[in-house]
Amino acid sequence: MSIAKSFFGRTSDGSIAEMITLNNKNGMSVSCISYGANITHIVVPGPDGVFRDVALGFDNIEAYEENAPFFGACIGRHANRIGGAAFTINGVTYGLVKNEGENNLHSGAPWYHKTMYDYDTVNGDDFCAVSFLRVSADMEQGYPGDLTYKVTYKLTDDNELYIVYDAVSTKDTIFNITNHSYFNLDGEGSGDICDHKVWINAKSYTVCGSDLIPTGEIKDVAGTPFDFTSEKLVGEDIDADFEPLHYGKGYDQNFVIDKEDPREFVKAAQATGTSGITMEVYTDLPGVQFYSGNNIGEGLAGKRGHIYGPRAGLCFETQFFPNSCNIPEFPSCVLKAGEGFHSVTVYKFL
Repeated sequence: MSIAKSFFGRTSDGSIAEMITLNNKNGMSVSCISYGANITHIVVPGPDGVFRDVALGFDNIEAYEENAPFFGACIGRHANRIGGAAFTINGVTYGLVKNEGENNLHSGAPWYHKTMYDYDTVNGDDFCAVSFLRVSADMEQGYPGDLTYKVTYKLTDDNELYIVYDAVSTKDTIFNITNHSYFNLDGEGSGDICDHKVWINAKSYTVCGSDLIPTGEIKDVAGTPFDFTSEKLVGEDIDADFEPLHYGKGYDQNFVIDKEDPREFVKAAQATGTSGITMEVYTDLPGVQFYSGNNIGEGLAGKRGHIYGPRAGLCFETQFFPNSCNIPEFPSCVLKAGEGFHSVTVYKFL
């Protein structure tokens, strides 16, 4: 195991962004930057012996300061969507920025993936890790409580990328953090992901309106294009005449992971590219947003001169259900003052 550090760039306000690269004995590496705790590269060996960077991203800091698709992004204080851009805790209603119609998406400025982080590294016998640390002040983005949070990326010799979240707040708040990496298991820049095979451990999904805000209803996936309980190609049903697919221009859906306890750690999903590289997803969170990259802009300049377009990568964003702060029947993302939050998501490459 080894850890390398290098200069990545200087932000528009003059801050220096460093790149931290974790390396294991198999040649797999994960790179991330202190600007935004963004994951920039995930290089994995394929069964053919070829190493591929399977994470979409950019080559320079200027592009990460823009980063409209949220490539590799650490998303908080609340990932995904909140209906009406407001929520109520202890009888007090908190308003958020309306940045997607009348609703809130991924919280807003100061974006977690566009702020500078302190970091620490650990190099163990069979793992290496980097932890990014930050305090989100009371009422930052509109959320109550000084929130001290840490995001740890840990690489093991089993080709596992652990993403570990820890947090504590001085006031009751909501907390729903995720990582927004886009994966193309044939290598970033190799085309779309419609020929990837996907399996999702979910017999049900949260029903949304045309604004992609969950209504509170949960439906079975059986008989719909959302049925990934048996592995199938992403492209098999992505353009089917199914209203929820029209809303998201493809897959942009929260799935209810099958488990007895909403915080049980289980395998949530799996994807396999034509390269033969398979990625397994594990989490202790109740939901996973499967997003097929429908809104990646045409002709977007990515790494190594590659040009990305719609569906150039897919995401498995582990999470509490979107809008759960406004739907009491959903597993709660409320974090009580002084109570520690801890969650683990794993992406394992085979």
